[in-house]
Amino acid sequence: MSEQSIRHILSLSGGKDSAALAVFMKDKVADIEYVFCDTDKELDETYEYLKKLEVYLGKKITYLRNEERGFDELLQARRGFLPSPQVRWCTQYLKIKPFEKYIGDSVCYNYIGIRADENRKGYISSKQNIIPKYPFIEAGIRKADVVQILEDSGLGLPSYYEWRSRSGCYFCFFQQRIEWVGLYENHRELYDKAMNYERVDPDTGERYTWGSGESLAELMEPERIEEIKKEHERQLEIQKKRAKPNLTLAQVFDEPSDDEDGCLICHL
Repeated sequence: MSEQSIRHILSLSGGKDSAALAVFMKDKVADIEYVFCDTDKELDETYEYLKKLEVYLGKKITYLRNEERGFDELLQARRGFLPSPQVRWCTQYLKIKPFEKYIGDSVCYNYIGIRADENRKGYISSKQNIIPKYPFIEAGIRKADVVQILEDSGLGLPSYYEWRSRSGCYFCFFQQRIEWVGLYENHRELYDKAMNYERVDPDTGERYTWGSGESLAELMEPERIEEIKKEHERQLEIQKKRAKPNLTLAQVFDEPSDDEDGCLICHL
């Protein structure tokens, strides 16, 4: 197989790492393709950031979708059984399948934005024609470098990082409670939509909620929101005391979920 016949595809999630990788790889590989697996359940800020990235790259981003069934149709087929960390059907049908369909049987180098300071592999296709590449690991690029790359490019971080530690659907089940509070305060209409997906099975009494042990209706109570904020501040203070001096709060509080949890094809 000649190098000329190999496709080069960089997967974008709408998050900082894959965006920084696109900046880092700009002009390094001829005919590189940029793709974004669109669930149609993303934040407006994600789409806005992708548009900015597209302008910077000077190249169109290909949006991939499951053309047969979207999230709502898939949820209906599962009788309201919401996706969860244990059963991530949304990732399988809205991210992986459209991506692999787009690649087809052609040999492809898939560039993935995992950093040198992370201990994870990311999405690796079971299809042997899709070969993962990790430029950040090879170059020793760490989190601070990623932020610097985006700042130097003029793109900066996506605006949702002001209250959220991840890209992905607005109702992502990997969100921490403080992030659900952020959704409530920044996008009340989306919070209400996410809440409307939750339900109780009338026959079994089983609750289908985004988080374990707590519904969004319960989480939005003023007393509960205050409790979540206080606990978040307490955790920030703990992290701050453990950190090196002269760091900003953003540098001090490196959310565990940013590096460890989540569907990696969604959040990189």
